[in-house]
Amino acid sequence: MNKILSASLLSGMLLAIPVGHALAKNDVSTKPPANFKKVSQLVELPDFLPGLGSLYVDPKTLPLGPFLGYDRQGKLTNVTYMIPLKQLNERKNWTDVGGVAAGLSIDHTDISYNAGHPGLAEPHYHVVNWLIPHGQEAARVGNAAHSGH
Repeated sequence: MNKILSASLLSGMLLAIPVGHALAKNDVSTKPPANFKKVSQLVELPDFLPGLGSLYVDPKTLPLGPFLGYDRQGKLTNVTYMIPLKQLNERKNWTDVGGVAAGLSIDHTDISYNAGHPGLAEPHYHVVNWLIPHGQEAARVGNAAHSGH
């Protein structure tokens, strides 16, 4: 699949991922829902990932997510999805996956390729919905290179 077609399909899928309906903004802005677990307790990753923060996910939604990224002060800064390239190539659809993001305002979205890491070894895309301005990312979650900048 060529890069232009892949990008078009990914963009179309992003439009199909709703920002959510299950929880209100103040339910997740300073602490993850009870069913969410720290990613570092599920797979061999550090507690704080430079460029994304401390990640939490409902294990039942793996590998897609959403992953909630908190800064060192415990404030939600991003909501991330991991889209396996294989499923993209199979033209898989996802619906109603963003329930925890209800009421959150997305400042901008970054999409970056990842060759694989603990928890999702296969090639995939990170779709990072940032709740903070681009200029605050480095100060709040560290090195923004991890998130595709």
